Amino acid sequence: MKPSIIGALCLSLAAGIWGGMYVVSKYILNYVSPLALVWFRYALAVSVLFFIILIMRIRKHERTHLKKNDWIMLVWIGFIGYFVSIVCQFTGTKLSDAHTGSIITSATPAFVVVFARIILKEALTVKKVLSLVIATTGVVITIGLPDHPGDYFWGCLILVLAAVTWALLSVYVKKASATLSSLTITAYAMLFALFFTTPFMAHDWAAGSVHLESSTIVLGVLYLGIISTAGAFFLWNKGLAMMDAGIGSLFLFFQPMIGTLLGWLLLGEKLTMGFGIGSVMILLGVAVAAMEKKHEPASGNADASCSGNTPAK
Repeated sequence: MKPSIIGALCLSLAAGIWGGMYVVSKYILNYVSPLALVWFRYALAVSVLFFIILIMRIRKHERTHLKKNDWIMLVWIGFIGYFVSIVCQFTGTKLSDAHTGSIITSATPAFVVVFARIILKEALTVKKVLSLVIATTGVVITIGLPDHPGDYFWGCLILVLAAVTWALLSVYVKKASATLSSLTITAYAMLFALFFTTPFMAHDWAAGSVHLESSTIVLGVLYLGIISTAGAFFLWNKGLAMMDAGIGSLFLFFQPMIGTLLGWLLLGEKLTMGFGIGSVMILLGVAVAAMEKKHEPASGNADASCSGNTPAK
C-alpha cells in the first residue's frame, strides 16, 4: 500500500476520533467541569506519552537535551495551545452543542495559513487559498448563524477563540520542530499545560463540580485522555509524515462531518440541509487541495511537517 494512502487513512481516523470527541465531551461535561476535564485529559495523555519516551530512551540509550530557548517555547506552546485553546474548546462546546464545537474549530487551517504567512513568512498558493475558502464556506453553511444572542452565541465566540489560539499553536509547533521531535514537543507542552490547569482543577474538585460515580463517565474520560489526545495525535503526526503537510492538514475538515453525524446519532441533535451542502463543499475544498503539487519543505526536518498543522482537540 502506498505511503500516501496509509497517510490519508491515518489522518482520516484521527479526524474521526476528534469528531467523536465533541460528542463524548458534551456528555461528560454534564458531570465534570470543563477545566477539570482538561486536567484529566492531560494527566492521562502525559502519562502515556512519557511512558513512550521512557521506552524509546531505554531502547536507544539516548536522552533529549533541551536548551533555554526550547523550554521557553514549550511553556508558550503549552499555555497558548494546550491550555487556552483547549479550555476555550471545552467551554464553548458546553455553551453550544457537539456539532457546533466540531465545525467551528475545524476552521483552524484557515487561521494557520494567515499566521504562517505572518510569523513564518510562508508563501500562499492559489489552490491552497481556494481550497480554504471553499471548505471554510462549507463550515459556515453547515453551522449557520445564531438567530438570537445568548449562551449559544457566546459559546460560538469562545470556540472561534479556540480555533485562533490553536492555529497559533500550530505555527509555533512548526517553528519548534526544527530542533525538537513532535513527541517531545507534545509531551512537554502538555506537561506544562497540566501545571496550568491544576489550580483550576483543585478549585472545581473542592466546589463539587467533578462527579465520576458511573463507569460510563470514567470510560468517557479515558477516551478523551488516551484515545483522542495521545492516540489521535500520534495518528495525525504519522499521517502528515507521509503526505504533503499543506494537503494533509485539510483532512481536519472531515472532523465536523463526523462530529455532526455522531451528534445526530447519539445526542439527538438535528441535521439540516445546510449540513449536506456544507459537507459537499468541505469535500470539494479537500479535493482542490489534493490537486496541489507536492513541495519539499524549505527548512526544518521531516518531523517539522509532522507537527506543523496539528489540530485542536
